Amino acid sequence: MMDNIRNVLFVCVHNTGRSQMAEAFFNIGASQNYKARSAGTSPAGGVNEMVIAAMKELDIDLTDNRSKLLTDTMLDEAEKVITMGCNVEEVCPANMTITEDWGLEDPKDQSIEKVRMIRDEVKIRVDKLIKDLE
Repeated sequence: MMDNIRNVLFVCVHNTGRSQMAEAFFNIGASQNYKARSAGTSPAGGVNEMVIAAMKELDIDLTDNRSKLLTDTMLDEAEKVITMGCNVEEVCPANMTITEDWGLEDPKDQSIEKVRMIRDEVKIRVDKLIKDLE
């Protein structure tokens, strides 16, 4: 049954904000036939505190999430790779595979109001992606 799982990969440089939000929204909203992962080309440890706060407002807890290093295996296993708009083409092996870039602002060093706007845009795009895939 696991062989039928279709993988989506969200990639950004540090894997501390946009890609973490996208992974969480996708795994909550998609059917059990899909699984999302997120990773970064230069992981930075934990998730951005403002991102954690903004997601908690929607009852999604990212407190224990850690950023993950993007690997060739992750790319190979992904049916769809989406970059978050963080110039990853300069440092990202994801440019060797077909990707879609969402061009989203980085929540790093942003106010909670701005992070909420980014979060809401991520959610809109993830919901559309799920609808398109299913």
